[in-house]
Amino acid sequence: MSRNLTADLAADLRTRIVDGVIQPGEKLPSENTLIGEFGVSRTVVRSALTRLQAEGLVETERGRGSFALTPPTAGPASGQPRAVVTAEDRLHLLEFRIGVETEAAALAAGNRTERQLTALRQALADFTDSVEHPAHAMKADFEFHKAVAAASGNPFYTDCLASLGQTMIAMPRTRLMTGVEHYARDHFEQVVHEHGSIFAAIADSDGAAASAAMRNHLANSRRRLRAGRD
Repeated sequence: MSRNLTADLAADLRTRIVDGVIQPGEKLPSENTLIGEFGVSRTVVRSALTRLQAEGLVETERGRGSFALTPPTAGPASGQPRAVVTAEDRLHLLEFRIGVETEAAALAAGNRTERQLTALRQALADFTDSVEHPAHAMKADFEFHKAVAAASGNPFYTDCLASLGQTMIAMPRTRLMTGVEHYARDHFEQVVHEHGSIFAAIADSDGAAASAAMRNHLANSRRRLRAGRD
């Protein structure tokens, strides 16, 4: 019986996350709220959340609660990109992005138009302003990287990032740690600085610097993700 209750609760929460009722970065209802809403035990609630964690839909911080992550895309069998579910998947994706986006940034420095530079500047500003809103930060982060790809002038870079979707943006635990403000803010400000370096190099039409700045940013993202697993 408890297995059915667990499956029902997990299915309801999964639908809310996939349908966007609960946005990436938003906190899920508390255990007590779910117990009252569904009439189940605390064990059932925790089992359902564990199932969603395994699916890559939820990140749980001890003492703080559970937060929605970006829903993984469909698997490769359906013609869609490989699902990004585990931390290992995210590390592999970052390695792939290092190879793709460093060259896109170099091309953007040589090919960008003034309109594309304006779009990049706006994407950077939107990301900078999203410090208090993890869900908005993920979207703004993705928009910045898409703007770099668009500025490359090569539509295959744009198509590649669009096919990966927002799930390519890893949400390290520090973006959810609003209870540890100094640590979360330091992390966020470091990413803002890295984005700013990419933008500055592209604005200066310096392809080598743009490539190096993008590689540095994604390598740091990989390091932060690894640190978050420890």
